[in-house]
Amino acid sequence: IKKLTDIGISLSAEKDTEKLLESILVGAKEISNADAGTLYTVHETTDGEKMIRMESLKNDTLGLSERRTGLESTTIPDIPMYNPDGTKNIRNVVSFTVHSGETVNIEDAYNHEGFDFSGMRRIAKELGYHSKSFLSVPMTNHLGEIIGVLQLINAQDDASKALIPFSATIQKLVESLASQAAIALTKQQLINEQKTLLESIIQLVASAIDDKTPYTGEHCRRVPVLTMMLADAAHETEDGTFKSFRMSPEDRYELEIAAWLHDCGKITTPEYIIDKATKLETIHDRLSEVMTRFEVLKRDTEINLLKNHLSENGHDISELESAINTGLEQAVSQLDSEFQFIARHNTGGEFMAEEDMQRIRQIADRTWHNGESPAPLLSDNEIHNLTIPRGTLTSEEREVINHHIVATINMLESLPFPKHLQNVPEYAGGHHERMDGRGYPKGLTREQMSVQARVMGIADVFEALTAKDRPYKKGKTLTEALNILGRMCEDNHIDPELFQLFIEQKIFQKYADEYMDPEQIDEVVPDNIPGYNSSKQQT
Repeated sequence: IKKLTDIGISLSAEKDTEKLLESILVGAKEISNADAGTLYTVHETTDGEKMIRMESLKNDTLGLSERRTGLESTTIPDIPMYNPDGTKNIRNVVSFTVHSGETVNIEDAYNHEGFDFSGMRRIAKELGYHSKSFLSVPMTNHLGEIIGVLQLINAQDDASKALIPFSATIQKLVESLASQAAIALTKQQLINEQKTLLESIIQLVASAIDDKTPYTGEHCRRVPVLTMMLADAAHETEDGTFKSFRMSPEDRYELEIAAWLHDCGKITTPEYIIDKATKLETIHDRLSEVMTRFEVLKRDTEINLLKNHLSENGHDISELESAINTGLEQAVSQLDSEFQFIARHNTGGEFMAEEDMQRIRQIADRTWHNGESPAPLLSDNEIHNLTIPRGTLTSEEREVINHHIVATINMLESLPFPKHLQNVPEYAGGHHERMDGRGYPKGLTREQMSVQARVMGIADVFEALTAKDRPYKKGKTLTEALNILGRMCEDNHIDPELFQLFIEQKIFQKYADEYMDPEQIDEVVPDNIPGYNSSKQQT
């Protein structure tokens, strides 16, 4: 009874399914003093066929100890629960136990007529092992379903080691153990299923965000990869800033979940802002409308020149062609130059000079006839968009984009995360903060942020810089991306110690080799990267 109690306690504490299955079998052999045993579970194949498979096998006499996981070949094939004609397979002891839900206790398999032991006899002959007494016990879950079978072979006398039948007392003890084991195994299965469901929902949300727009199709998948690369590098550091930073498997899992969810708030962000490839784009790029206005101006210029010439020269058209062509060429050239200037600055860049903004406003002073009355060549909204100093988003649109992190935090903080995932909102919600406290949404400083959140900040930026699927830019080369990241380091935007590690451990190269196009992967000279100090790492 004490052994049974101790085994039950150990089973309830075991978290690893493989070890749990093995512990169940070892415990059953121990309390029954059986020489051998096998633990089976019921499973369904991809074709929908129910089978019984061996999970763990122990045989002391033969010195066998096998787990199904990682076992390429086994002498115990899966047992079908049904015959080819659809009838129940009840000739096999294990499948009978599953179908009947009853314990089968056989004193001598060689003198038993109820079951087919031909397979057992063949294997026994090959291995030179005599299987005599059998105890086959069903494992029943809380729903009354048979989830497995605990089969023991060859009970032994404690003193003489002679083979004996399994007694009624031993049968009761093993049945009690099988009941406890079923509870422990079901608990582990439910935990695993819950974990799988959570991960599937998380990846579903990430996929929905990526699929929302064709321009960020891999971001939610790649940020977790980069995050874990850098976090693992910090974990493995044995000196310096991160010598005390260590992650357990549970810590790694928590960070990876946070990385998958870091942009979940983007599900609330309008597509027309996420996809805004040019400054004038809303539902479509309004540059085509501006071009139409310039074409109308060209037409009106030609008409006005014709009218003026006719007014001054009557019907004398001898000099009409040369006069019109000269005036028209100058006017059209000026209009083409102005349109090309607008088209060039419709594409977002890193910087727009003040004199270029002023020229946009001067061009906007022109008027055109839209069929009713003179109208400004550019609307106030178009001027506002064309004079965006960096990128393609206005300050208002930038606020909408920035709100995604607030939405992310609100969404994640509303979820009842279990204890081992309590830090997910903090990790995921901090990737837009800055080391100097000028980030968003909370304005946290480096000291107020976890290492994990700072890691994710670097991963998010580097993936965005190198991504080739953004509508407003081409994917940067490694050197270009690292130079920008280095300047952000000097500007106290990202963590300087993690940036040092990112370069020193060549995290960028590991990521590039797997996820970046060959034409983006150029030769990086670390000493030329701003913000990186090789001597600091060596020290």
